[in-house]
Amino acid sequence: MQPTQTPSFDGKAFVRTLTSSPGVYRHFDADGELLYVGKAGNLKKRVGSYFLKPRMEPRITAMVAQIARVEITVTRTEGEALLLESQLIKSLKPRYNILLRDDKSYPYIYLSGGEDYPRLAFHRGARNMPGRYFGPYPSTYAVRESLSLMQKLFKVRQCEDSYFRNRSRPCLQHQIGRCTAPCVQLISVEDYRTDVRHAEMFLEGRSNAVIDELAEAMEQASKALQFERAARLRDQVAALRQLQAQHHVHGASADMDVIACRIEAGMACVSVLFFRNGISLGTRDFFPRLPLDAEPADVLTQFIAQYYLDRPVPRELILGETLADQQILVELLSQHAGRAVELKSSVRGERAQFLQMAERNAQASLTARLASRQTLGTRFDDLQKILGLTAAPRRIECFDISHTMGELTVASCVVFGPEGPEKSHYRRFNIAGITPGDDYAAMHQALTRRFRKVAEGEGARPDLLLIDGGSGQVGQALDVLRELGVDGIEVVGVAKGPGRRAGEETLVLADSGRELHPGSSSPALHLVAAVRDEAHRFAISGHRKRREKARERSVLEDVAGIGARRRSALLKAFGGMQGVESAGVEELMQVKGIDRGLAERIYASLHG
Repeated sequence: MQPTQTPSFDGKAFVRTLTSSPGVYRHFDADGELLYVGKAGNLKKRVGSYFLKPRMEPRITAMVAQIARVEITVTRTEGEALLLESQLIKSLKPRYNILLRDDKSYPYIYLSGGEDYPRLAFHRGARNMPGRYFGPYPSTYAVRESLSLMQKLFKVRQCEDSYFRNRSRPCLQHQIGRCTAPCVQLISVEDYRTDVRHAEMFLEGRSNAVIDELAEAMEQASKALQFERAARLRDQVAALRQLQAQHHVHGASADMDVIACRIEAGMACVSVLFFRNGISLGTRDFFPRLPLDAEPADVLTQFIAQYYLDRPVPRELILGETLADQQILVELLSQHAGRAVELKSSVRGERAQFLQMAERNAQASLTARLASRQTLGTRFDDLQKILGLTAAPRRIECFDISHTMGELTVASCVVFGPEGPEKSHYRRFNIAGITPGDDYAAMHQALTRRFRKVAEGEGARPDLLLIDGGSGQVGQALDVLRELGVDGIEVVGVAKGPGRRAGEETLVLADSGRELHPGSSSPALHLVAAVRDEAHRFAISGHRKRREKARERSVLEDVAGIGARRRSALLKAFGGMQGVESAGVEELMQVKGIDRGLAERIYASLHG
């Protein structure tokens, strides 16, 4: 690594010191902020192009004028440089790079491990539980559809473990032919493991191998005169073949993603059609940040590098553009996948039809996003005029409180910018240590926790702070900001109108105490109402999750000496919590592992 830092950066002199090896370069401004990350097959030539060319695009010229320091990292190959570049862009988010803004975690199908009867389930979040994860899938709908299909084909259980362990008779899923009822041992461990293995093979894309195994098992069952078993296997094979035929007709005959890009008015849309195991999983649109003038091929190169190098890669990527670094990407993706991966841009037949579909989808989504952004821009401008701000706000935060009769209070903070909600910046605060139902104290605590970091010089500072409530709630916000020494933030309360109808809201200005009534036709009020409603939704959903978690907790968990096994034994013995509560000490002692002392503690805990 070779850093330089001078008040006036001499790019030409710096270039003379560079190697011709491949690597990654990083441009910094005078404040140390990272401007741009790039990769090069020849560092000397690539970095020199910024300082030795007489003419460049206006935006690149503007970036070069800010460069005060350049750092380089030499790599062994251009492929390593591309990989390092994508990792740095994702982690550091430089101002002038094409950045894939993808804040959502992707859903997976999870197959639990370490059990006699594993379960298939929907999963989103950290993949740290024992078992296997299949995906990622582009949407929740795709996972739900796949799980429904798995129930019909292989009948592997999908119920929660707590439900599974406390069953005394088969549930409705068994009665409608979608589960083999392992909860009550209606299927042996060996037969169940066979079903699980077939489900795994199917999710891996080996449906033909599954059909071959089932057909062979059907023949063996027929020879052994096990005609009922042979009939079930025959129906399973028929269902799999019908599924294959349906998707072959639709043209989805391979594991592939079809990717198209459209750019217009400084915005890009990348649309991806996903196909796995011959099944269409739907489409997903991405809107990467475009700070520099870029062509669709540049956007696709960065998209593929940032999106696929930390996710499972299909065998084929069908692209709407030919990429300059296509061969390097093929090598990297093949190495990442552990098998050959193809990138194709010149396609015919069904693939060409899918590519046209992706291109139409990208254009339609981009047109809709541009229209939405123009509408949002009008609302921001109108809000600036109504509130008398010197400039339209770039960051709006809104706080709301939710609870049920004062219990399990949750405060929410949502963030909106010129392009809409910024969900990666949303926050929830579990409120504790206040009088139940005291919304003022709850708001004071949430605001204190949020703006303490701002007072310490950390975290983003909003231009406009919206508070769901009237002058009382606004007063809490002003008190917090004064206590923490935070100034320069416009505070506005959003109070419901007399009839509590949409469009009648009152805006309470903290600095003057004035009340504004913009009316239902005001674009500014439409924006404020949308932000307030989102804060309300986010607070309620957080409160419901907290409430459900509290309800799921069993009173037995608080009894010393009661673990998961004894708790399960008690619930099975008495048919549920109601039966345990009705039991006396002597009856509790009849359960294995419960002596008199423990039975008395259980009884005392349940009866106060």
